[in-house]
Amino acid sequence: MLVIVSDLHLGDGTTASSIAPSAFHLFANRLSETAYFASFRTDGEYRPLKSMDLVLMGDILDPIHSTRWLDAPPGAANYVRPWSDVAGQYFAPKLAETTQSIIDVNSESLDVLKRCTSGQMILLPPADARGRPDRYSRERTPLKLNIHYLVGNHDWYYHLKGAAFDEIRRNVIESMGLSNSSSLFPYEIDESPRLREVMETYKVFGRHGDCFDKFNFNREQGRDHATLGDIFCMSVCNRYPVEVEKRYGEELPKGIIDSLRRITNIRPALATPLWISGQIKRHAGKAALEVELKEVWDDLCDEFLQLDVVREEDKAFKFDMVDALQLAIKISKRTSFNTINDIVMWVRDKLWESEHSFAEHALHEPAFLKNTAKYIVYGHTHHHEIIALDSDGDMASQQNQLYINSGTWHSYYDLAVKDPSEQKFIPYQILTYLTFYKDDEREGRQFETWSGAYV
Repeated sequence: MLVIVSDLHLGDGTTASSIAPSAFHLFANRLSETAYFASFRTDGEYRPLKSMDLVLMGDILDPIHSTRWLDAPPGAANYVRPWSDVAGQYFAPKLAETTQSIIDVNSESLDVLKRCTSGQMILLPPADARGRPDRYSRERTPLKLNIHYLVGNHDWYYHLKGAAFDEIRRNVIESMGLSNSSSLFPYEIDESPRLREVMETYKVFGRHGDCFDKFNFNREQGRDHATLGDIFCMSVCNRYPVEVEKRYGEELPKGIIDSLRRITNIRPALATPLWISGQIKRHAGKAALEVELKEVWDDLCDEFLQLDVVREEDKAFKFDMVDALQLAIKISKRTSFNTINDIVMWVRDKLWESEHSFAEHALHEPAFLKNTAKYIVYGHTHHHEIIALDSDGDMASQQNQLYINSGTWHSYYDLAVKDPSEQKFIPYQILTYLTFYKDDEREGRQFETWSGAYV
């Protein structure tokens, strides 16, 4: 049995909150239940599974959504940001500090996964002499869970080579009970022979999917580099509530800073200005404060657009991602937050590939073209979907190929579509996971997907 999840985005609490530990306890219960039913075979007998594999397919720990990177201002001797030289003196220590903070804040959640790997949480009844589950037996068979960690665009740092990063990975492995080697957390499944073998056994090909998103992946530099998405997240979204509190301090109404820290949970991401405006109106109720806090946003956006690392991405004579950002965020100097909505929605439709389905990219995967994989699985978009790619036309043979997105585990504030200018957001939490079977597991069933939302 193979299970895939992605996009948990576990943070250190300095920005938006991670999904609650209750989601991990629920997931462990569902794994136990699913393993039980997978132990029923096509011949009708019950034979308990001995092990199963869980693939964490990117954006699991989320160092980018931490304000710890902002501790040292530009010009300070220990200044470091996610786009700094990864071989620099302060990069690995800052990543280690942020990673440890994430582990500490999410210790209960991560401990659930670790206990699953040690056979403490997934226990199956033995089979009796007639090949049925012996529910009355006090004996229980522990099931071994093997967890494999792939990186995405929010946790790409764990793909960096070097002794300092090996030590950070060892800490992550210990805290989660991972099967990974500390020498590398793979970005491509081919970087881990053991994982590739597991995936091929179930005829599954998977990748995080950020490589199809120009904002969060630089195709020229590859995965071991920060992107415009990293820089915008850190320099504007993470920094905004920090800067607001620094400038206005006790003048601010109660609750507004906590609301602004939820920026990272806003969907779509480009609706962030509307969230800010809506929260100001909700907590302040006066236009003067809205103007002042909008100026903070403008200042941070200006500084972001003037960063050397951003200017380097601005291609001459071409409407690129930097030009799109200028249009989407600098326009706020001349307009209200409401007007920005019309512009950012247009930019999203034109350039923000992560807001769309990635199914068309699955059609070009070698594993699809060679028919070595029945299931092409991506994450990244946070949008769970199942799309039929191809079939041999014979219902009996079941030689079908599907694209499946693994969705997310995340807390969301989703912009209501009725009238975005009203700045209404609906909060909820999402939990999605995929399960694949082989041979005679689950009485011959091939796969299941489960996605739930709750408040």
